[in-house]
Order: sequence, then structure tokens, then C-alpha cells
Amino acid sequence: MVRGARRTATLSLRVPSTRLRKLVEARSDLHLDPDFRMPLAFQPSANIARMKESATLAVAAKARALKAAGKAIVDLGAGEPDFDTPQFIRDAAVEAMAQGHTRYTATEGILPLREAIAADANRSLHAGMPVTAAEVVVSNGSKQSLYNACVCCFGPGDEVLVPTPAWTSYYEMVELARATAVPIFGTVENSLKVTAAQLEAAATPRTRGLMLCSPSNPTGAVYTAAELTSILDLAAEKGWWVIADEIYLRIAYDAPAQSALSLAATRDNLIIINGVAKAYAMTGWRIGWSIAPLAVTKAMTAFQSHTTSNAASVSQYAALAALSRREEAEAAIGHMVGEFHRRRDAVLDALTAFPAVTYVHPAGAFYLYVNVAGFEGAADAGAAFAARVLEKENVAVVPGGAFLTPDWIRMSYATTQAIAVDGVTRIARCLTGQ
Repeated sequence: MVRGARRTATLSLRVPSTRLRKLVEARSDLHLDPDFRMPLAFQPSANIARMKESATLAVAAKARALKAAGKAIVDLGAGEPDFDTPQFIRDAAVEAMAQGHTRYTATEGILPLREAIAADANRSLHAGMPVTAAEVVVSNGSKQSLYNACVCCFGPGDEVLVPTPAWTSYYEMVELARATAVPIFGTVENSLKVTAAQLEAAATPRTRGLMLCSPSNPTGAVYTAAELTSILDLAAEKGWWVIADEIYLRIAYDAPAQSALSLAATRDNLIIINGVAKAYAMTGWRIGWSIAPLAVTKAMTAFQSHTTSNAASVSQYAALAALSRREEAEAAIGHMVGEFHRRRDAVLDALTAFPAVTYVHPAGAFYLYVNVAGFEGAADAGAAFAARVLEKENVAVVPGGAFLTPDWIRMSYATTQAIAVDGVTRIARCLTGQ
């Protein structure tokens, strides 16, 4: 930076570059000002150089911005229940604050909560020793639990099989652990679910584990007991880690969704991830957890101690109420899932007027995955359609490219039934021209 008038100028540099040094040396009317600090140009580290922004959060942010600008947006991009956290859970949080539970806790979480998580898991357990509190780590949401598991179990040179389409963050978490995410694509005939045979065919000597999610985000498909058993048996035989994301486990309609705990012959290679976000409508409370073999749990606790330490203390006591006051919790979950079920049925009923629209049957979660292949001849049909339906119909959806399936879009019916039906009707109208 040159300042001053006419013949005298000051170039202000604390650490001048080679080029600027030569400039100063060549000009007698310039001199260095030691008080100036050259701005540091940010260059992403190799740790995050290939990381992509969360597409689902980006859609939500765009919808909020459009609403703030005064547009009447039908936001079907949400990945969270639209219900309030049950009152008894909120009351428990207030009581925890009144009792002074506002300090640090153990990194792995308060013992009563970990005991409640273990007790809940044991109601599903099929084989092996009962789950204990020592095998539980409470984290700041199931997303952190998933990341902790990836970092502690995978590393450079490892390959991790990811049944695809899958939640966008799985791929990024595996890559951030410096391992390689290997997408395994499900078929339309099987509701985009993968089979044990597909996983085995895709495996290499470098395969170290796989990610599972049932009910699925983004498709809403639910793996049957037989399908899960085949996958779990294969993983045990091959010595792969299985990271089973069961955050939507309680939100199923046609039949109860099966936990890996209720099917696995061994827990030696099994890491269960769950939390209170979806089933208890507690997304903002940020409480998730992992259940894993003791050695893995110790590693995840140590890792978390250097990143975030414990989850919020008041939120832990709220989660404790959610898990321990079972009668109240079951009533709240039953009401919410019942509403989601009615909305799903209403959305599917609305689509009967548009027989050309194809989708994955949503047996769980609160998403509908719609096929938009060939839309306007675009290479990324999902992105093209998402842009058009937002522009033409004021409906926000998530392009399927976020889940590595660009011929699809995801819509959420975690909203009122009227809005969900209106939104899916606009989507179908835009897609078919009816």
C-alpha cells in the first residue's frame, strides 16, 4: 500500500513478499512501514479441500432467505419434525437448571443417561452380553457420534461402503477421516436399497466397513429383517465395522423397523448411532450417542475430549427424561408418528392423480424420493427440477445429487398435511405439465 503525496510514499509491510522487496529496493521514494500487516490469504487445508457444503442445510437456508424476502415458499426441504418437544421433556430441562445441573459433565455423558440408553438398547438386543453404560458415549447430536466413529475406525487407505443414495454427510465424514467412501447404488426395483451380494461384489482387500441407515434418509425405504441380517452376517464374516445409523428407527409405518441390535449375531463389529432428535422432536437439543465395543468407546471418548468435551448438560437431563419416562414418551412418539403416517398416506393419495410420477415407497422416516430423470434433458435432472419448481411453483426441495443420485429429488412431509399435499401436487404438476 502506497501512501503520502508526490515524492514521498510509504509502503506498509510487516512481512514483505519477494516482489515487494524488489520494488522497495528499486524505488528510493518508498520505504517500509513496520506497523502494516499484510492480509493472510486463506487456502483450505488438505483436510477439507474436497469437502462440500451440506446440500440439505443449503436448501433450508435458501428457503428461509426467500421467505424473509416476502415470497410464499412451500418449504419441503426440512429434515426435522415440525412438532414441539414434548412438555414433560421441556419441564425436565427447567428442573435441571433449577437444580444447578449447568456445569461440565464427564466427556462421555452423565451416568444416568448412559444407563438409560443402555437399558433402552437391551430391549432390542438379540444376542451377546447386555449393553452397559460403559459402552455408551453421549455426543452433541448423532452427527457428531457418526463422525467420531468414522475418525476412530477408519483412516488413510481404508475403503468404506456406503449404500447409495445416502445422507450427504456420510460421504464427507468418511473423507474427513481420510478414508475413501465407496458408493454402492441400490436398484429401483429394490426401493434403492442394496443387498449383501452387491456389497460383497464391491468389496476389496481395503474394505474396512460400511454405513447403514434404516429407515433411510433420503428415500424413506426400510430394510427388512432378512435384508439386514444378510448384510450384518456378511460384515461379521469379513471383519468389517458396521456403523448403523438408527436415528429414524421409531418412525416407521407399514411395520416396525428393525434395529441391528435385534438381528446381529455379534456386537464385536457393530456401532449403533442414535439420538433424540427425530423420535422425540428434539433436533435443537443436540443429543446423540454411540453404542460400541469398549475399545471403540474409549477411543471415541478420548477423541471427543479433544474436540467438544461433553454435550450440553441441561440437554442431557432433558434426554434422560425422554428415555426414562417411558409412558409419557411412548404417548408422544405415538402421536407424532401417527401424524406422519396420515401425512404420508395423504401425499401418496394425492399422487394417484399423477400416475406418471414414480417414487420410492416411503415406509419410514418422513421423506418422499421422487424420480425426475430426463427433466428438460438436463445432465443433473434433480438440480434442474429443483430450480424450476422453486421458480415456477415456489416449492423448495433437495436435489438428489446431494445423495449422489442426480435423477431424483427429496421432499419432506414434516409439515402440516395441507402444506405437504399442496407441495407434492405442485411438484407433480411441474414434473408432468398437467
